[in-house]
Amino acid sequence: MNSSEVENENGGERKENNNELRPRFFDRKAKHVCWAKADTVPGRHPDRWRKDAVGNIVCKRFCNCSGCLCFEYDHIVPFSKGGESTADNCQILQTRVNRYKSDKEMDPKLLKGYSCDLKFTDKELDIIEMAVYGDVIRPGNQCRCRSVAEMLGTFKAKDRMAPCKLPDNDDKL
Repeated sequence: MNSSEVENENGGERKENNNELRPRFFDRKAKHVCWAKADTVPGRHPDRWRKDAVGNIVCKRFCNCSGCLCFEYDHIVPFSKGGESTADNCQILQTRVNRYKSDKEMDPKLLKGYSCDLKFTDKELDIIEMAVYGDVIRPGNQCRCRSVAEMLGTFKAKDRMAPCKLPDNDDKL
């Protein structure tokens, strides 16, 4: 922040000369556009899973936490360096990578080395998605995995999408 700007209690900055508020945080629309422009994860539902700017898989429900599938909305040009809180200046970054990047402008290739070391298998991502969303939706074949309660017959899904067909030997608990 330079001498012509004053920070307000909402995290924005107000320029002393023209009293114009410069918001610090991305609004809902900017976040929506930012998520939509991020690369999709093959075989995963695009409303739930994306790749961050350096290629890490992140889950939409894990925003602003600090696990390996967590992410934050990041200013490509840092706010402190004049970057605006707009969709054009927004990218998703794994939290760990974003914390390292901090207020620097960096090439995504350099940031890759600061990613979480854990890599998840498809089956592990299915388990996480089931725990977080209550089901697993596969784009393309338009099916969803059944929950344990559904398999036991104690719950009938309201979702009209047909459950995935499982091989007979895997259809047991």
